[in-house]
Amino acid sequence: MSARQLLAAEGGNEFQAPGTEIFEWGPLWHGAPSWLTKPTLIVALSVIIVCGFFWAAFSKPKLVPRGVQNVGEVGYLFVRDQLARPLIGKDGDKWMPFLMSTFFFILVMNLMGVVPVMQLPAPSHIAFAIVPAAVVYVLMIFLSIKEQGLVGYFRNMMFPPGLPAWLYVILSPIELLSNIILRPFTHAVRLFANMFAGHLIIAFFATVAYWFLFEKLTPLGASLGLLGFVMTIIMTAFEIFVQALQAFIFTLLAASYIGGALHPDH
Repeated sequence: MSARQLLAAEGGNEFQAPGTEIFEWGPLWHGAPSWLTKPTLIVALSVIIVCGFFWAAFSKPKLVPRGVQNVGEVGYLFVRDQLARPLIGKDGDKWMPFLMSTFFFILVMNLMGVVPVMQLPAPSHIAFAIVPAAVVYVLMIFLSIKEQGLVGYFRNMMFPPGLPAWLYVILSPIELLSNIILRPFTHAVRLFANMFAGHLIIAFFATVAYWFLFEKLTPLGASLGLLGFVMTIIMTAFEIFVQALQAFIFTLLAASYIGGALHPDH
């Protein structure tokens, strides 16, 4: 919901700061399925954009990269050298398709929050943060049991060698809680909370700018409106940085969990 829609809903009589209603979207048109909303459209567009980007970059690779292929190779080297190899080790290259896709998919969904018309980061809805986190979690559990065995996985997780026996009484429940219950929760909430808060802050300053510059223009209000306008620009620039950072952190944690499952001794 835009600032104009918020003010219209209030009858234009008093300033109304945006709240959680800016994340509530019904069907795209009257009679459309209830699931066909703006957030689902953004996710679908993100998938198309990522697939189209990789197709354009690598479908007909050239020995000397140019254009989109150049950008794709830079992205590939970044994910490989900063995430896959340092965190997974010798098996890192095998996981590049998954990590590369995860990084760019999260990045594009996040950046939709600053794209005109779209203006909504899909992970600001908790469901769209939970799904990729759940995929990583299931993958981590599967690889851990495959590589270590069911008993070995829980033994390595809850009873790391070299510690005094009495310490396991405290450490083992903490490790079980952290790895089995809290890990997928924190993985999803970290992404969701940053996208939710950032979008809400930008919406607040944009609403301040619109209200005091167009709805209630006074000498004092004009200064507040200009401040809101400047802060909207500043926070949008900062949000782009946060959106890229959160895509990196999400993928970094995914690589870390995969590496821990494949190499528990490390």
